[in-house]
Amino acid sequence: MRGVFVLLGAVATVVMAGVVWFAMQPSPALEPDRTALVSLSVSPGDAAVSVPPSRRRASYPRELSHYDLFQGEMASLTPAEGVIEYELNTPLFSDYSEKQRLIKLPEGMAMGYTPAGPLDFPVGTVIAKTFFYPADARDPDGPRRLVETRILEHRDEGWVGIPYLWNEEQTAASLALTGGEVEVAWVHVDGEARENVHLVPNFNDCKRCHATPTMQPLGPKARNLNGGVANQLVAWTEAGILTGMPDHADVPRLADWDDPSSGTVDERARAYLDVNCAHCHSEQGPARNSGLHLDVATADPYRLGVFKTPVAAGRGTGGRLYGIVPGKPHESIMHYRLETTNAGEMMPEFGRSLVHAEGLALITEWIEGME
Repeated sequence: MRGVFVLLGAVATVVMAGVVWFAMQPSPALEPDRTALVSLSVSPGDAAVSVPPSRRRASYPRELSHYDLFQGEMASLTPAEGVIEYELNTPLFSDYSEKQRLIKLPEGMAMGYTPAGPLDFPVGTVIAKTFFYPADARDPDGPRRLVETRILEHRDEGWVGIPYLWNEEQTAASLALTGGEVEVAWVHVDGEARENVHLVPNFNDCKRCHATPTMQPLGPKARNLNGGVANQLVAWTEAGILTGMPDHADVPRLADWDDPSSGTVDERARAYLDVNCAHCHSEQGPARNSGLHLDVATADPYRLGVFKTPVAAGRGTGGRLYGIVPGKPHESIMHYRLETTNAGEMMPEFGRSLVHAEGLALITEWIEGME
């Protein structure tokens, strides 16, 4: 019997050695317009990215060009024919980066109107968000640095988030399952030179914000698209690519956080919190157990944080007792979490590393004005 065990042990060793040798071999080269298998794209050293078993055999385009979102030179970000460029009343703050937002619908298909959540997008829809930094924020038409493009693709099994990283030459963007870090520099609107390390999320990071509780888009909601002189929702309805919209006067409208003419301080502050915080802090979001619900529909002051003690904020309280102390922003936990950049204390906890000074000023004014 001892000989049998020795023999089996030797066979197992050989098999394991073969597996290790196979795993260490480089993946075959892929042409830029081919798709890469996730299981081949994640190397043994990429321990930070664990691809769920249901996704391991899914294929993702190796290059952003696969989606045919742009015409001409990709760096121009000129939408291809049939690709819809859209804007949001109040966008998410992402360390002062600018963004281009695109929707590509399956041919002959339309979006469906929904009164509260994201629009109803058909399977096959691609939503793209490209992050870039103008060399001078005072000159939006000047040179810029493209950093990343995040894709949300609606597949039969649901939505999936796919990150792409632009190259130094600004000619292409490639699949970046493990994310990345990019040093950026720009002249801010105040004329001061600024720099930062822009963090590109990895494959799993997409779920940290978009899983509410299942993966879905966050920005393109009717209330946040219902703005502008040439109203997007009306134009899409007339073009036949949006169906089911009620009378335009009945469509909810989110204020522009940075435009006093779009709403009161309360309306603009609530819009800011809805976009920047409510994907987690809502009844469906990952932070729902905190009891702090910051979506624009929440009416209960306690749920918004007024004299609410935290559930498990730890150091994130900044030594303060309540989420919001009316009239006293500097005694409010919410204010501290927006003004700090300490890991584990700042909010949002993911997607920013800088203080949004202008957004913080709005929340400060909002709390100061509370009775």
